[in-house]
Amino acid sequence: TNCVTTLWRLFKNLSEEQQRYEKQLIFEHPAFLKLCQQLLRESRRMTRGDLVFSLHAVVNLGVPQNTLLVQTFLRVCQEKLNQLDNRCLSVLATTLAGMDKDKNVSALQAGLQILVEQRIPSIRDLFILQNLMKCLGKDAPVFLKKKIEVALLKEIDHLTFPNALRVFLALDAMNYCSIPILNACSKKIQENVHDAPFRQLILILEACYNLQYRNIKLFSALADYVNSTACLWDKRQIILFLSAFETLGFQPSELMGIFAEKVTEDPEFLNLKNLLIVLRVYSRLNYIPKSQKHLFFETLHNCLNKYLPQISNTDLLKAVYSLCILGYLPHRALDELLQKDSRDEILSDDLYKEQKEMMLCHVKACIELDSPSFTKSAFVPTEDFSLLVSLNLRKARKALVELLGDENMFRQNVQLPYNYRIDFEIRMDSDRKKVLPIDAADDNADSSVQRLAFLFIPLSAFCLGTRHPQGKLAMKKRHLNKLGYHVILVPNKTFQEMTNEDAVEFLKGKIYSENAFPLSEATVQDSN
Repeated sequence: TNCVTTLWRLFKNLSEEQQRYEKQLIFEHPAFLKLCQQLLRESRRMTRGDLVFSLHAVVNLGVPQNTLLVQTFLRVCQEKLNQLDNRCLSVLATTLAGMDKDKNVSALQAGLQILVEQRIPSIRDLFILQNLMKCLGKDAPVFLKKKIEVALLKEIDHLTFPNALRVFLALDAMNYCSIPILNACSKKIQENVHDAPFRQLILILEACYNLQYRNIKLFSALADYVNSTACLWDKRQIILFLSAFETLGFQPSELMGIFAEKVTEDPEFLNLKNLLIVLRVYSRLNYIPKSQKHLFFETLHNCLNKYLPQISNTDLLKAVYSLCILGYLPHRALDELLQKDSRDEILSDDLYKEQKEMMLCHVKACIELDSPSFTKSAFVPTEDFSLLVSLNLRKARKALVELLGDENMFRQNVQLPYNYRIDFEIRMDSDRKKVLPIDAADDNADSSVQRLAFLFIPLSAFCLGTRHPQGKLAMKKRHLNKLGYHVILVPNKTFQEMTNEDAVEFLKGKIYSENAFPLSEATVQDSN
């Protein structure tokens, strides 16, 4: 046991390339075969510690799982399971977590689950607890996850930074979102973020996404750390951070600004895969650099043009769609995309066909509405679907009736060209003092009529923790401006939490306030 565990300790500290070379030497060495034979003979006479550490070492050295040696170790562990102390259970759990499912592994995991359930109240070591959590995994019953949560909460005051990282990731392995424990781990991670390895930080962000855990303070701390040390990171590492933040809907604006500068200074590092990620991140999070906006767009456009001969039609659609969301039209790529053959090939694939059709529809809308030659028409054809009002808009409808006195003073669920829909439309006189009845204002040719579009938006359409619209919403707002509407975005969750009186006052303020009609509408970025 000492021999094989020492071998593993030396082996794990090597680089991947060295490990491949050394593994071949180890397996070809005649003494290793003798060592394995001796482990097999002695397996049933080993102490519990020697047994689990030997299994851990041979599995991690790469001895195949279907060999007689590994399967014998697994069967002996089943026989001696009740004799294992908590430390041995922890080592066994770590080993099993990295193995493929087979008859002996599954039997051992089932026995381990029963034993853990009995022993949890007596386990005080956070390191052991998180190892057991990883082994039990997502399939553990809810009652057992709750028992582990109680055990963790008892020891939460003794949480160290390394344990905070491990427990956070162990909760992800169990697919169990315990807010008190995650909050405690997050606090410890924020305090020690400078000591966390790159890979661990990425895994933490991925765990937040998997667990649907949103902690703005944690995300801000990680973004500030990467931002303050950006010169030390490889550009590809920063891309991974930005991609992880994008999946969470969190906009690290300072980091995105610094990275945009790096892109414009040295775009050569952007291979096609990284280019697509950058386009996706900046478009979804609706970020355009405050300075050198045109240079940033031109740089990304030139990179895209470079890959046009080799890019797939689906990736081309994604790239063009991202740039269009940001209000930039990449003409050469658009010409390539809108060729009949390319379009037919994209839509011939049944997978995500609806989504691709929607993206093409938005691209075409951008070509028309974002073109410098587009002129606003006084008449916009609309369809009224007032009878089809969703449940979550009934409160807004009731408040508007109370405020304006009549249903004829507004339209609801209005369908516009380019497949856009608005929740409520209100028309006002040119002085913005009086709301006009819809019938009286239906002379659409009268350009003095001011039109308001109310959009009741889920919080997920904004960047996390802000009222900054994400890309698709920002594009819709920009296009409605082009169609002659003054757009008012209302976070629906906040509105639903208001009393009826407050809801009426809120809408009154939005309709009659001077700020409801800014002289120059923000097109892409509101918060910037």
